[in-house]
Amino acid sequence: MNKKKIILKVTGMHCASCALSNEKALTKTEGIISATVNFAAQKAYVDYDTDRLTEERVKKVIRGNGYDIAEDDQLADYGDHRYAAKDPATNLKEFVWAGVLSLPLLFQMFFKIETGMIFFSLDIIVWINIVLAGIVAFYFGRRFHKMAFRQIKRFRVNMDTLVSLGTLIAFFYSLWAAFAGKETYFESAALITALILLGKYFESLSTGRAGEAMAKLMELGAKKARRVVGNNEQEMDVDEIKIGDILLVKPGEKIPLDGEVVGGESNVDESMLTGESLPVEKDISAKVYGATLNQDGVIKIKVTKTGEGTVLSQIVKTVEEAQGSKAPIQKLADQVAGIFVPMVIGIAGVTFLVWYVLSGNFSASLINAVAVLVIACPCALGLATPTAIMVGSGRGAREGILFKNGESFERAKNITMAVFDKTGTLTKGKPEIKNIFSEPGTDTDRILEIAVSLARNSEHPLSRAVFKYAESRNIPLLEIRNFSEVRGKGVVANLSFDEKEIILGNAKFMSDKGAFSLGHQMSKSGANLFVAYDGKVIGALDVADEAREEAEEVIEKIKSLGLKVAMITGDNRKTAEAVGRQLGIENIIAEVLPDEKAAAIKKLQAQGEKIIFAGDGINDAPSLVQADLGIAMGGGADIAKEAGQVILMQNNLNKVLEVIKLSKITFKTIKQNLFWAFFYNIVAIPLAALGFLNPTIAATAMAFSSVSVVMNSLRIIKKNNST
Repeated sequence: MNKKKIILKVTGMHCASCALSNEKALTKTEGIISATVNFAAQKAYVDYDTDRLTEERVKKVIRGNGYDIAEDDQLADYGDHRYAAKDPATNLKEFVWAGVLSLPLLFQMFFKIETGMIFFSLDIIVWINIVLAGIVAFYFGRRFHKMAFRQIKRFRVNMDTLVSLGTLIAFFYSLWAAFAGKETYFESAALITALILLGKYFESLSTGRAGEAMAKLMELGAKKARRVVGNNEQEMDVDEIKIGDILLVKPGEKIPLDGEVVGGESNVDESMLTGESLPVEKDISAKVYGATLNQDGVIKIKVTKTGEGTVLSQIVKTVEEAQGSKAPIQKLADQVAGIFVPMVIGIAGVTFLVWYVLSGNFSASLINAVAVLVIACPCALGLATPTAIMVGSGRGAREGILFKNGESFERAKNITMAVFDKTGTLTKGKPEIKNIFSEPGTDTDRILEIAVSLARNSEHPLSRAVFKYAESRNIPLLEIRNFSEVRGKGVVANLSFDEKEIILGNAKFMSDKGAFSLGHQMSKSGANLFVAYDGKVIGALDVADEAREEAEEVIEKIKSLGLKVAMITGDNRKTAEAVGRQLGIENIIAEVLPDEKAAAIKKLQAQGEKIIFAGDGINDAPSLVQADLGIAMGGGADIAKEAGQVILMQNNLNKVLEVIKLSKITFKTIKQNLFWAFFYNIVAIPLAALGFLNPTIAATAMAFSSVSVVMNSLRIIKKNNST
C-alpha cells in the first residue's frame, strides 16, 4: 500500500453537518484510509492508497457530494489561506445589497403604506415588496437553496436546508396571503437572508483571523535567492534553486532555504521559527534555516534542503495537520451535529401542529415554525472545537511550539506530573570533566589515555566530553581493537600491544564486568564514569553537566501550577541527586537505561499519575510516546520524525511551561465554546417554538451565535499564559 496525504480546500460548506457529510462520503470510499473535514478551516485532510485511488477520484467524491474544490498548486501540500480574504469580501458585498433591498420592506412593516394604485388586484406597493423580497430570497439566498437542493437529492439535510426552508416558507406563504387579503411576511423572507449573510461575513472574517498565524508563516519564506556561479551572482526564484547550490546572503536579507554556512559569519534572527528573540551566531559549518533573517554579515550557504524538506515547510505542514485533526471532545459535538438538523425540522413541524391545534391561526403557527428553523445554529457546534485548535496551534507556532494534533490540547487537561529527562533537557547537554580520581600508583594521564582511546569511537555525550578534555591536554591515543559499545552502559575494547581489556563506563557496567576494586569508593565522591584495565577499576571521572539557567525557575513555576515534578536519567544516583537538589526536584529516577525510561513512566501512570514528559525527542522516543503528553525539545532539525505530540523549536525550558499553559487555555476555550453552543440552542429553540421570537429576531440571534464562538476562540491570541 502506498499512502499519500493531501489537503484540499473545500468550498460551499456552511455548517458542521456539511463537514460531517463530506467526511462520511470520503471515509465510505474504498481506498481512502482516513479523512477529516474541518469546517472552520474549510479543508479536507485525506490519507488514501495511491494503488487504488487517484487524487482526482478523491476530489470527485467531494464534488459528487454537492461541494467543490478550490484548485491551487499549493493546496495539496500546505492548504491555502488566501481564500480567507476573499470570503469576507464576497459575504459583505452580498449582505450590503441584500440589506439595502430589505430596508423598504422593513419600512413597510412598520408604516403599512398603500398608494391605491391597483395592479392585478394588488396595490403597487405589494408588488414592489414581492419583487424586492424575491430578489433577496432567491438571488442573494441562492447559495442556501442550491446547497439544500443538492443535499435533498441525496436524502440529507444541513444548515442550508433550515435557512432555505425558512425563507421559502415565509416568501410563498406571504405570496398566498397577499392575494388572500391576509398579513404578509415578505420582510421576514428578505431579512432572514440578509442577516444570515451578515453572520456569514463576521464568521468568515473571524475564522480568517483564526488562521492568521498560518498565513503569516506561509508568507515568511523568501521569494528570490542570489546563486553564486564562479565569480558571478544570479538572482533567481527560490523554486529554481537546487540542493548543493551556493547562495550569497547579504545583511538584512532573508535566508532563502535551509543550508550550511560555507563562507563568512553573521548573526541570524531565528525568532520567526523558534520564538527566540536573541540572534544566533553563525560561522563555518553552522546550519541555517530558510525564512530566518541574516543580520550583520555577508554569508555564503550551501543549500541542503528545498521544497517540502525545509524546516519552514515542515512547520507549516505540522501546524496544518494539527489544525485539521480533531480533539476527542469534538466527537460529542459531531454526534449532535449529525442529528441536529433533522431534529430541528421535526421540532419546527411539531411547533406548527401544536400552535395550529391550540390557536387555529395558520399564519402565527407557520411563523413560529419558521422562527424555529432559522434560530437553530449547527454552525456554533461545528466551530467550537476547530477554531480554538486553529488559534491555539497558530499561537504556538508563532512562539516556537508545534502541536502535532488537536488531541494534544485535550491530553494536557488532567496532567498531574511533569517528568524531565536530565541530560540535554534540564541540563545544557554539554558535560565537562570536573575532577579525575585515580588508584594510588596510577597516573591521571594513564587514565586519560585509556579513556580517550575508548571515547573517540563513541557518540555518547559523556564520551564526547572525555575526548574534548583529553584533546585539549594533548593526551596521546592508544591503538585498540575489538571495540564495542553497550548502549546506556559504556564501551569496551582490547589494547593492541598487550591484548588487555579496557573499559570506560558507568558503575553498573563495571559491576557487570566484575571490575569492582575502587569503583564503589569512587562513586561516593561523585564520579560517574569509570576506567578499568585488565579487570580492575584504575580511575574515575567526575563528568558534570551544568543545569540550564532557566531550569530552577521553570521547575518552581510548574510546581506552583499544582503539578508534581520528577527527573529521569541514566546517570548514577549521586550525580542525579546533586542536580535534583540544585533545581528543587525530590523525585529522582536514576540509573535507568534508555529502554527502561518508558517502563518507569508506565509505572508512574499505573500509580494514577497523568504524565507530561519532556525529552530530546531522539533517545527518548519511547518515553515521549508512552507519556500522556510528550514534548520533544529542540526538534527543529527534523520535525516530521519526532515522537512527541508537541515539538519545541528550541531547547528552552520556559517553552515547556508555555505548552502546559497554552494547552490548558485552549482546552478551557473549547469547553466554553461547546457550552455556549449547546446552551444557545437549548434555550433559543424552545423560545422560538413558544412564540417569543419572530423570524427576524431569530435570524439575528442565529447569525451572531457562531460569531460569538469564534470571537471567544480569538481571545487565546491575546490571553496571558495563565490558567
